[in-house]
Amino acid sequence: MDSVSHLLRMAKVTASLDQRCLLGAATRMEVAERQALEAQFHVLLEGECRLQVAHTVLDMKPGDFVMIPGGAAHRIITPGTYSAAATTEAEGESFITAYSANGGTPVIDLFCGHYAFDPGAGAVLFRSLPDPVHVSFGASAETDTMLRTLSELMRGEARRGGAGMSVILSALSTVLLAMVLRSTRGSTTDVTLWTATTDPRVTETVQAVLADPGGDWSIPRLAQRAAMSRATFLRHFTRETGMTVGAFLVRTRMMTAAELLSSTDDTVATVAGLVGYGSESAFSRVFRSEIGVSPARFRRERHQRENRLRRIRTE
Repeated sequence: MDSVSHLLRMAKVTASLDQRCLLGAATRMEVAERQALEAQFHVLLEGECRLQVAHTVLDMKPGDFVMIPGGAAHRIITPGTYSAAATTEAEGESFITAYSANGGTPVIDLFCGHYAFDPGAGAVLFRSLPDPVHVSFGASAETDTMLRTLSELMRGEARRGGAGMSVILSALSTVLLAMVLRSTRGSTTDVTLWTATTDPRVTETVQAVLADPGGDWSIPRLAQRAAMSRATFLRHFTRETGMTVGAFLVRTRMMTAAELLSSTDDTVATVAGLVGYGSESAFSRVFRSEIGVSPARFRRERHQRENRLRRIRTE
């Protein structure tokens, strides 16, 4: 299995389209902070606007995709000399449509949604991404074509409506995330997505570790697998992924450990050994650092959440 598919499977990502924004000129729309384990995303179908999150301002063009992995509050600003904060909303069968409160012809067509993800592997994956992520036209010819195609499909489905629209738009949003995770840096951003390495030698080592996270992945062994000297490998790996080899190994192993704790009855000691740790206590310290809770508590809380969901479905 390729690395992006592997990561999305472990992260248990689901996509939801929250609203379509048909905003007029000189409008500012405030987007609230999401709850934990949710990341907002925006797809601009038509027009131009700006997205401001904290001190970062991104210029968006048709087909652009922006994701905020940390779920921070932000704003959408349409062109104009004055930015009015007021917007109005209309309920629909599948999602809300937002308009400028003062009316006017829409100058942007923007889809806004969010990704929900697993508290273990998903949380580690999304925390490892740049925040925000901005993929724009110019990243590559392949990316341009795919983004345009997905944008047109989403806009066409929203206009058409009908049965199944919500499911279709959610599926297209998940496809969009997969495309983004394998996209190289765009012309409007200098951030690195570690899921989109372009050096085949580094890509091969990433896939090898994902396939066998418990392996004896010393730096000399990884460098040998990549057919590079140790120093050259370390330099190329950091440049391609934006992180050190050590950080990558820890994140990969903790994502796998979280999945094992969720899907098997293996003891914590067994899980520790499967992801390359000879000491249960050392594994527990690293797991707590990455996930935020001990392995035992993570498993207990996961089972409690699943039991609550089962009760809700049967009520």
